[in-house]
Amino acid sequence: METFENLVRAEFTPKQTFLNTASNGLLPARTVSAVQQAVRMRAEGTPLGPLYEDVEAARASFARLAGVPAERVATGASVAEYGGLIAASLPAGAEVLTAEGDFASLVNPFHVRGDLKVRAVPLERLAESVRPDTALVAVSAAQSADGRLADLPAVREAARAHGARTYVDASQSAGWLPMEADADGFLAAVGFKWLLGPHGASFFVAPQDFGGLAPLLAGWVAGERPWDSCYGPVEELAHSARRFDVSPALFTYAGLRASLELLEEIGVDVVHAHDVGLADRFRAGLAGLGHEPVPAPGSAIVSVPGLGHRQGELSRAGIEVSDRAGNLRAAFHLYNTAADVDRLLEALSA
Repeated sequence: METFENLVRAEFTPKQTFLNTASNGLLPARTVSAVQQAVRMRAEGTPLGPLYEDVEAARASFARLAGVPAERVATGASVAEYGGLIAASLPAGAEVLTAEGDFASLVNPFHVRGDLKVRAVPLERLAESVRPDTALVAVSAAQSADGRLADLPAVREAARAHGARTYVDASQSAGWLPMEADADGFLAAVGFKWLLGPHGASFFVAPQDFGGLAPLLAGWVAGERPWDSCYGPVEELAHSARRFDVSPALFTYAGLRASLELLEEIGVDVVHAHDVGLADRFRAGLAGLGHEPVPAPGSAIVSVPGLGHRQGELSRAGIEVSDRAGNLRAAFHLYNTAADVDRLLEALSA
């Protein structure tokens, strides 16, 4: 049986210290091969049926990671498109509660609607801020800017108590933090960060009753029988969340299928322990250097105020991190090691 270390070593060959998964994840070797094979099929004129099978395999894999049936998972290209569907489903004047400074792809669809009441509060006050006229609570499971984790159990309980739905963006958590999508009204995530896939894919988990959503983006792939739905109006929408699919980026899903298979082989619980352990090592090292990160216990993302200006210098030294609003953001994933943490700490001490 392959160990975690052996699997990772076989799949990843970074040329530098890459601590920037919160921006985009590295591609496993099997994913690169799958994308190359898909491109060759297109170049050679091979029938593309297997690539559509990859979409369904990726859907099923994400469903297992999310803890829901595959029938509740839609495939798309971005989180914003699904936020748009949710925003369109709300009545005029409905209140949407969000966390201050949350990612634009999550919150912006509710703002551009124009006739919704969007209220933002500090993340730590989200649950207590739900009130009787709140229709939806929209929040990222892990904040992109600094890695802070939402108290999702408390948010869900407060939403249920007031008859509101929840919408969780798992883009910065799916792949390292176990998901409980069945407990949420809606959940979305992109595939190019912690899920280790190419750009251009997203997943959306809808409730069994579809949550009042209209499939406004529905094309032929949203039909119950897609290949019979190519011309004219789609006569019968898919009976599952596939009615919210958009035409898939086939090369991307070919690769993403392979990436998700790797995550399932290793297990998200194992990845979680590894990633958070490295983040905690970095936090401890920062304390020794006299730096205090943004409090985000249990997160694989660490944000350090006042050090963002060193991002360029670190990149030139072969260490990839992010500068977010003046903060240095480091993100630790399965291909990182304790040596990567120590190298970053050493560079910051200089």
